Amino acid sequence: MNCKQNTMRGGWIKYPLLLFSVGMMAYGFIRQEHLTVLKKAITICLECIGVG
Repeated sequence: MNCKQNTMRGGWIKYPLLLFSVGMMAYGFIRQEHLTVLKKAITICLECIGVG
């Protein structure tokens, strides 16, 4: 198998997956999921330190 065949094989799948992943990140941002994740991360960090 030469180099050109190796890059052509499966190369088409990365673009739809990239588009899908960017779309899902945008959807999560619209739903303000990043704020939920940040809130949970702060809670976990404060519990580990022993403050909260």
